[in-house]
Amino acid sequence: MKTSSKTFLSLLIALMIGSSVNAQFLKKLGKKAEKAAQRTIERRVEKETSEKTDQALDSILEPGSGEKQGPNIPQGNDSPTNTTGNNSGNNTNTGGASAPQAKSITVYSKFDYVPGDKLMFFDDYSKDFIGDFPSKWNTNGSGEVVTIDDSPQRWMELVPGYGIHYIPNMPALPEEYTIEFDLLTYGMDNQTSSTAGIEVSLSDDANFKAGNHYVEVWLPVGQYAAFGIRARNYVYGEGTAINSEVRSDIRQAVLNQPHISIAVNKARFRLWVNEEKYVDIPRLVPQNKLTTLKFNVNGLKDGKEKIFISNLKVAEGGVDLRRKLLSDGKVSTNGILFDVGSANIQPQSMGIIRQISQVLVQEASMKLKIVGHTDADGSDESNLKLSKNRADAVKNALVSVYGVSADRLTSEGKGEGEPVGDNNTPDGKAQNRRVEFIKQ
Repeated sequence: MKTSSKTFLSLLIALMIGSSVNAQFLKKLGKKAEKAAQRTIERRVEKETSEKTDQALDSILEPGSGEKQGPNIPQGNDSPTNTTGNNSGNNTNTGGASAPQAKSITVYSKFDYVPGDKLMFFDDYSKDFIGDFPSKWNTNGSGEVVTIDDSPQRWMELVPGYGIHYIPNMPALPEEYTIEFDLLTYGMDNQTSSTAGIEVSLSDDANFKAGNHYVEVWLPVGQYAAFGIRARNYVYGEGTAINSEVRSDIRQAVLNQPHISIAVNKARFRLWVNEEKYVDIPRLVPQNKLTTLKFNVNGLKDGKEKIFISNLKVAEGGVDLRRKLLSDGKVSTNGILFDVGSANIQPQSMGIIRQISQVLVQEASMKLKIVGHTDADGSDESNLKLSKNRADAVKNALVSVYGVSADRLTSEGKGEGEPVGDNNTPDGKAQNRRVEFIKQ
């Protein structure tokens, strides 16, 4: 019996030692696999960026040739898996393919949205760990930062619930400002509730109540019918003055990562989904009352349907750039957006270029210099080349889309050499990625 006990004890100790060694080996193997996955993603992103840069000018001159493919978003019942791991920042959701429909520059040629020129808030969650709630937001619910497939783009999932709000940590809203964000839906089909959607609200309450004064706009995501966009306001002591439903059919748009744009100019409220303006109400906003931007999601089936947002940008201004160019002889804007690492203009930026073209039509003798600037990501040489390509792309859009004579325009790139913001922060980088128009 003693020999059997010693043998059993020796065997048990050997197994424990072996388990410990195996655990350490697997842990090391996991770290190596994680680093290898990170390198794979970086190589893939670098390859896509190079391809887009090579084709950038062609996509301006031949609209639609440089179609942009977004991350694969599963639709239906196959839910993505969020692998949070150990917060490496390279974890992905996976699922079936449903790429957004690309739209050409010419589709946006009459798009009249002009973003604000003084950045108040920007967040693409690049500083947050996957699986965490984003650090620049507040909520009385829950949510997390995720990625989709192997795309580097990050998204915040908004968890549905009555009275649950998501509030960006930013200064009080001024009289005139613009709001932009990208919207991503998952699992929407003809069984999705007619009450499913996302609400954007402006309130005088800085926390999680509706407030004494507010504006609410509801964007539906249901698919079995064309549900209208609802807009309403409330003023303390007066009640609801406006409660309207704008007839619209945004079913296809909400499945294809739409870009939402909002402009508030004192009492006037306007909203675009991609290039289409759906809401334009002159007296919706109670002036000098509203301070806080909030988001709410409701009506989703738990575990089946999801809503995400990203690239929230709030900027003061959004005023007529034409007057500024005529009076000052110079205007700088970070509202002309490009694909990452590319000179491919994002079509929703055409509102600004359209306004510049209108100045040139009015002032037939005016000549302009277009100057591109980048943030500090990448080498000095590559940023200088990129900034010149971006200035050239804007010039080519003015010529090919709006018919401006090429001999009235010159272009120049300054790279990262003249920053106006801190390149160590997302906000500062967004300020530095800008285009200047200078009267010659």
